[in-house]
Amino acid sequence: MKNNFGYLLKEGIRGIFLHGFMSFAAVCVTVACLLIVGSFSILIYNVNIMVDDLNKTNEILVYVDETLPDAEARSVGTKINTISNVLQAEFVSREDALKSFVEDHQGDEAFSGVDAQDLRHRYVVTLMDNAQMKQTVAELEQIPGVAKINAAYELAEGFTTLQNMLQIVSVAVISVLLVVSLLIISNTVKLAMYDRRDEIAIMKMVGATNAFIRLPFVVEGFTLGMLGAVLAFGAEWLMYDALLANLASIDTLQLFSFVPFKELLLPMIITFTAAGLFVGILGSWTSIRKFMDV
Repeated sequence: MKNNFGYLLKEGIRGIFLHGFMSFAAVCVTVACLLIVGSFSILIYNVNIMVDDLNKTNEILVYVDETLPDAEARSVGTKINTISNVLQAEFVSREDALKSFVEDHQGDEAFSGVDAQDLRHRYVVTLMDNAQMKQTVAELEQIPGVAKINAAYELAEGFTTLQNMLQIVSVAVISVLLVVSLLIISNTVKLAMYDRRDEIAIMKMVGATNAFIRLPFVVEGFTLGMLGAVLAFGAEWLMYDALLANLASIDTLQLFSFVPFKELLLPMIITFTAAGLFVGILGSWTSIRKFMDV
């Protein structure tokens, strides 16, 4: 069994060099497709983080009933924080609200007579998931002492729509590119199978099992897929670090916050390995099925 495995492994590697140009083309196309898949995945991941950060700036203002004493007004915050979708509730007193109001309307004489008692205590509430804003607002309205709530529903829905669109587009693009890589490797293995169809027929006649015949071609597809994955991963790392270095020199205001590649290392290794295995093994396995009936 050990000798058979060594023979099948050697035959699989030999097949790569036997069809050198097609093997080279398969690896190049796989690298190109996985690079695009990887780059697109990283872009979507970073954009999602940016959208989440923007989501956190979309805050809800919860105004407290002005008739409540200060102590009771502050106790409302405890009840707000018990709501599951609330990430943070920051108390803003009348005095702090007036100070902010004056700064925003500095030089406007129409608001010069505004007093702290004319304003309400309030809470600036940040949610964990803005897609649940309406449900959360309904819960906030049930809290005793809450007089009014200001929530930007349209902005929250816009962020949710954007994230959903990004997810749909990413799944579609990644699926198409994986299929392209799959077809390229499948065609490479088919060429090898066609070139050795007489040998396969002889092996069938002398009683060789389908598994014995298939394994060299599976090894060939696996090797091509993993070689493409390793090269694509290395190129992706270099390109991403180069992009961050150039972006840091241009984006002095840090408008775009991309995570370092080291934070993506494990998921990217898993992604590229899985993609290499998928296009390599599945591509070779599906391509040799019709040759088993010779």
